[in-house]
Amino acid sequence: MNGGGGRSMDKLRIRGGRPLHGAVPIAGAKNAALPLLAASLLSENALTLDNLPEVGDIATMMALLGELGVETSAGGKGTLSLRAAELRRHTAPYDLVRKMRASVLALGPLLARAGRARVSLPGGCAIGPRPVDLHLFGLERMGAEIAIADGYIDARAPGGLAGARIALPSVSVGATENLMMAATLARGRTIIANAAREPEVADLARCLAAMGARIDGAGSGTVTVEGVESLSGTRHAVPPDRIEAGTYAIAAAIAGGCLELTGVDAAALAPIMDALAAAGVEVAAVEGGVRVARHGERVRGFDAITAPWPGFPTDMQAQTMALTTIADGASLITERIFENRFMHVPELARMGADITVHGGSAMVRGVPALAGAPVMATDLRASVSLVLAGLAARGETVVRRVYHLDRGYESVERKLAACGADIERLRS
Repeated sequence: MNGGGGRSMDKLRIRGGRPLHGAVPIAGAKNAALPLLAASLLSENALTLDNLPEVGDIATMMALLGELGVETSAGGKGTLSLRAAELRRHTAPYDLVRKMRASVLALGPLLARAGRARVSLPGGCAIGPRPVDLHLFGLERMGAEIAIADGYIDARAPGGLAGARIALPSVSVGATENLMMAATLARGRTIIANAAREPEVADLARCLAAMGARIDGAGSGTVTVEGVESLSGTRHAVPPDRIEAGTYAIAAAIAGGCLELTGVDAAALAPIMDALAAAGVEVAAVEGGVRVARHGERVRGFDAITAPWPGFPTDMQAQTMALTTIADGASLITERIFENRFMHVPELARMGADITVHGGSAMVRGVPALAGAPVMATDLRASVSLVLAGLAARGETVVRRVYHLDRGYESVERKLAACGADIERLRS
């Protein structure tokens, strides 16, 4: 697996105004695959994962696991076997963690299996700070001794972790996943209250259960884990990426035409499909996927408020805003998960969008058309929102810094071009 393969100075050139028609195969979910990869640290036996996406973040996590002593072998496209028979190191170094915040998911499994872990603090992020304090709060409740020095989290549990009741002060997907993994090898029962309910959390629990973990309630607000002595290996398929599917659903809505998103579960797309239906876009579950179509009429303005599952996903906020820029009427987009996640607004404004930001809300007044312009990506979802805007814009749009895009989207230009988009990657 080559993990996305984009070069840092690559650009995407898009000539807008072409409707999209065809089928888009949806890749495995990055946000599900990352904790699954980290789960390989919990067992000395092989964990085989199918349907891994070839994106940058997966390559980063694989490099981190390799540093720790996990041996990997590829079994064809999207299939990887990981075996942590012997953990050679217990440190997740800064050079890898700085590239991807999800590296902190190694903390819980390392601590549970080896009794110690040293993980670099992730530091700031373009879309605002996403602190690891909830991860540390939960691990301390399980008996871990944690010190922060020289930019690293140094965690120790010489006698192993012990089950505990952990009431998370706020909902966190990463903390829920990290604590759930740590609890599988802890002594006794762990109860995680106010747990994240995202589909990726429930999927991780299914994989852990297949490895021999005893988990109840994953996907609800309370997760109960009974610790076991050890875990075995298993084979598990990464579920389809609901955010990638939602992104291509927006592509059909913003460019016009009809796309069939194949291999995705319509239930996982429910909040996105509801928003598109409110905009007047045709959305329907079909055998093997979802069909999204817009013919002729402009979409209607609509409101969206990001919230934890089953609410509207924060990872779809930027893409949704791109769609509302050409809607008939005004839309209000409210971000309640991450601060500073409107960094795409100035770039959309360069293309003629009419957007006013007040704190965590953006008022978008639809314009008849966007105009192509040179724009710059600031983070993963912002980058794809600019690609979507370019599909609808008159003239040529050049999106720079597409290494952000390559972190989480597999072959976006190839998939769009196959459906009629005029898009190409300009290599550095």
